[in-house]
Amino acid sequence: MADPAVTALYTADQVRRLDRAAIERCGIAGYTLMQRAAAAAFASLRRRWPDARRLCLFAGTGNNGGDALLVGVAALQAGLSVEAVLPRPSRGEDACRAREAYAAAGGRFVGDAATQLPEADVYVDGLFGTGLDRAPAGAEAAWIERLNASARPVFALDLPSGLSADTGQPLGAAVRATATISFVGWKRGLFTAAGADCGGERELATLMLPDAAYAGVEPDAQLLDAGIAGRLPPRAGDVNKGSFGHVLAIGGDHGMGGAIRLAAEAALRCGAGRVSVATRAGQVGAINAARPELMAHGVDGLPALAPLLDRADVIALGPGLGQGAWSHALWDRALASARPAVIDADALNLLARQPAAVSAGSVLTPHPGEAARLLGCAAAEIQADRYAAVRRLAAQHRAVVVLKGAGSLIAHPDGRVAVCPWGNPGMATAGMGDVLTGVIAALLAQRLDAWDAARFGVALHARAGDRAAGVQPRGLLATDLFDPLRLLVNRFAP
Repeated sequence: MADPAVTALYTADQVRRLDRAAIERCGIAGYTLMQRAAAAAFASLRRRWPDARRLCLFAGTGNNGGDALLVGVAALQAGLSVEAVLPRPSRGEDACRAREAYAAAGGRFVGDAATQLPEADVYVDGLFGTGLDRAPAGAEAAWIERLNASARPVFALDLPSGLSADTGQPLGAAVRATATISFVGWKRGLFTAAGADCGGERELATLMLPDAAYAGVEPDAQLLDAGIAGRLPPRAGDVNKGSFGHVLAIGGDHGMGGAIRLAAEAALRCGAGRVSVATRAGQVGAINAARPELMAHGVDGLPALAPLLDRADVIALGPGLGQGAWSHALWDRALASARPAVIDADALNLLARQPAAVSAGSVLTPHPGEAARLLGCAAAEIQADRYAAVRRLAAQHRAVVVLKGAGSLIAHPDGRVAVCPWGNPGMATAGMGDVLTGVIAALLAQRLDAWDAARFGVALHARAGDRAAGVQPRGLLATDLFDPLRLLVNRFAP
């Protein structure tokens, strides 16, 4: 299990409370925290770019700028060449003290009239911290654009300037850093939406804060970590296929048979004992030819579906389902079955058109567009605050919800949120969501509860995607995940 401090995610307000607790309750001076932040940042910079000889600091008016200037002090003491850009004068006692320390160490300042980036091996971004709540403007916005146009590495202190600490959305111009070192605690915005693109490689420095500083500040969310593994019970020797659950995958309207086959095979690959498929009769031959281990049934109406539902433990509902009369009839009967279900794709679109209760123990897996339809808003509103959106969905449907996308979020109806730090852009391709549906359904069938099945399923899916993609994400197929999924589910289960 990972150190709780490494998996805790905080809002900007919570981090400010941690800072105040460190100063007021633990007696650590603000300038001491600034010195610790600078020391951690400079050590990280040297590890990442050991050959760097010239630094250029971008220092804002507040403590984030003070951190940058003290990085400059450490760099000067190490014999590096340093220049600092201060678009506006420092404010606050600690930031002004850092500026004086930098000047006393022989640091140079770039003149106010400069419009070109000074030559440097690494640029250090200390323009804005977590308190920014508006789009950068004026000189700061111009410098951010120049930094982003540079081919040189950019090292962000605490948070890339211009990125929302809470939502992961750029507030306007936002630094796209090569790496970010976050202080005291992780900011939740670094792990979803544009957070990964802007943050680059992420590192945490807790600045040696004692446990007392964190007492009373419950993290807003948690990162998934290897500790999510091991939720599956060990497999005894005296078992049979009935011991590991029966998944019924429902979907595959005309022209969409591949989607339901992907979900069904993923369920098998992740350990379900049996998987049946309820689909259009025209899809059965192709499914049997491609994966004979699946029990594919042509279902033209409710009489043919009823016995399949009776035998199922868990339903995977939605991949390739469509939204016509056939689709709606199967969807309605599946929801009425009281079976735990993983509800995805067109099953979510039907749910948005006709709100209905979902069975206890179910998991909804919308992408932002589907989430928007469920909440009656635009997809941009979902992305503007993914944390708020996924919590609303979980509360509204009284179910665990996975909001897919960069930094997938998993929400419990009680307000808990877990965040997936894995995955890659290659997974933005057709069929990936269908595979995730099957993965989670298999875990539900093996008697994980919805919260554990969703978290473990998202982790397995993302890590399998990373393993399959390697360093070449383009051209990744959903079926490429099957082999690594099988390896990972066995590696992380007893």
